[in-house]
Amino acid sequence: MTEDLVLTVDLGSGGPKVGYVTNTGRLVWTWYERGDILRGSAAQDADEWWRTIVMAARLGISSGAVAGERVVGVACTGQWASTVPVDADGTPVGECLMWSDTRGAEHSSRRFGGRVQGYAARPLATWLRRSGGIPSPGGADPIAHMLHLQHDRPEVVARWFLEPVDYLTMRFTGRAAATPMSMTAAWLTDNRDLSLTAYDPILLGHSGIDPERLPPLVPSGSLIGPVRADVAAAIGIPTSAQVVTGSPDLHAAVLGSGAVGMLAPHASLGTSAWVSCPVPAKKTDVLRSMASVPGYGDGRYLLADNQDNAGRALEWFRETFAPGVEYADLLAAAAAAPPGSGSVIFTPWLTGERSPVDDRNARGGFHNLSLDAGRGDLTRAVLEGVAFNLRWLLGGAEKFTGRRLEDIRLVGGGARGDLWCQILADVCDRRFERVADPLYAGLRGAALLHSLATGAVTAADVASLVPVDRIFEPDRAQRAVYDALFGQFPKLHSRNKKMFAALNG
Repeated sequence: MTEDLVLTVDLGSGGPKVGYVTNTGRLVWTWYERGDILRGSAAQDADEWWRTIVMAARLGISSGAVAGERVVGVACTGQWASTVPVDADGTPVGECLMWSDTRGAEHSSRRFGGRVQGYAARPLATWLRRSGGIPSPGGADPIAHMLHLQHDRPEVVARWFLEPVDYLTMRFTGRAAATPMSMTAAWLTDNRDLSLTAYDPILLGHSGIDPERLPPLVPSGSLIGPVRADVAAAIGIPTSAQVVTGSPDLHAAVLGSGAVGMLAPHASLGTSAWVSCPVPAKKTDVLRSMASVPGYGDGRYLLADNQDNAGRALEWFRETFAPGVEYADLLAAAAAAPPGSGSVIFTPWLTGERSPVDDRNARGGFHNLSLDAGRGDLTRAVLEGVAFNLRWLLGGAEKFTGRRLEDIRLVGGGARGDLWCQILADVCDRRFERVADPLYAGLRGAALLHSLATGAVTAADVASLVPVDRIFEPDRAQRAVYDALFGQFPKLHSRNKKMFAALNG
């Protein structure tokens, strides 16, 4: 091999994916072992992430599959809206508070809670005008995490509060650095002008966060510096390898899907799910919990939204109702069930929902069950329920963009199965274009971000560098059954909202 390589990391909720990717986005070597998703406390061990990443990166070199001397860079992407407290050297001093951790809700509610869609009017107006979003009174975001650590965890003495991707870049370089892109979920930057690289002093003052614990900001998609000598030696790569700023999985997915043109849509079907596209301006839809956020350094915005549970819903179903059953057997039973699952509807709000309704109290369930419902019907209902929620989300995205979103690129681990992809196409009545190796689209996108930073590729090159492996056209014969079921789907939330609040509030 003579091509330059980028060591890439995609840190999902189920553990890191690690790979070596050419600077034109071709996957050379990948590693992934699904880890346990920690429940209850919604916390994970960031040190364990790092040990796993170093082990896997070293394995790629020692296996002979990768020539270490060809590695010119490192790029990290992954889950966001989580918080890792670290010391001055970047070593964790406590667990990572994950994006579903709500232990800081008391502090957030006091600062931001009120009667306008759950928010206080004055903070809401200030935040939306300047940043486009606002910390949630429900507590599942970085501001709540940081307030919780500051007020409730005096034993956690942190120099920096870092997003997971910024934590990884600090472990690689020794330098604490973040970007408007990586700090999106904190909503602490003035996003009216994407050329600004600074925290907004007014928002900082309202947040109650100690600004001395926030990492310095650098431009999104820029190079931070070389890999530390000890890390390079442990993995087997040159110390000259340059590390690019960390990117949220949303930003890497845009590049990894190849849907980089203005309003070109992609959907991710991973642990969670979303629909996104590049958009031209700052905008917020409070009602549907959607906003445009700083992009990956190209001067544009990206549509940000998220449904909390997608692949995780299927994972939960298997662990709970079919332990030990292989996914292939579950999906075969689902394929044998009729479209519409015998009119059983599954709502995937197992940990609440963010978009298209922001309701942390919502919970999932099977609806319209009868004694005739079998395992195949229930499995298919899970797949269809995630698709109904994505159709609901897609409707909000189309209102946000003012246009019908067609030819949607599809990425994420859930997209590996043809059945789920076809169900998405049928339920949403859209053509979906699945990219090659959809599980590793984040690795491809991270590598391409590095290549953009170094000039190895241009923005005009990206779309042509991402292959599509299959196109799924909607089967119009299923229109009637899916339209009828979807007609009831949003009503299941509106009719049960008071019950969710009473039981889970």
